[in-house]
Amino acid sequence: MKRLGWILGALLLCVGFVIAQNSKGAVISSPAPEFDFGVIKEANGKVSHTFVIKNIGDAPLVITRVATPCACTTPEYSQEPIAPGKEGRIIVTFNPAGRPGPFFKNVAVYSNGRDGAFTLRIKGKVE
Repeated sequence: MKRLGWILGALLLCVGFVIAQNSKGAVISSPAPEFDFGVIKEANGKVSHTFVIKNIGDAPLVITRVATPCACTTPEYSQEPIAPGKEGRIIVTFNPAGRPGPFFKNVAVYSNGRDGAFTLRIKGKVE
């Protein structure tokens, strides 16, 4: 009888391990992680782009924070979880005031869908 208990326990552990291996959790993705504003005029003020974020995993995706390299770049995003297979949005705004010339900015998106940051990029040239 003890032997049967051990066999059933081992079987349950194996089944649990297989289920855990097939579950990938939340996975963050974006069909277009880079955006080029092209040439923009400093006098025209701020420019914005909306990035689409997808959860291609099988658990809810939670964006915990979005970090930008300087005060010239600001993000807006919802802290509501993104369900598996659904999309969310991150709006990135760049202020060209006092920043003539080319610009390249990385925006780090931290979530439960990846170790480290998922990177979005904006670029362009300020005249």
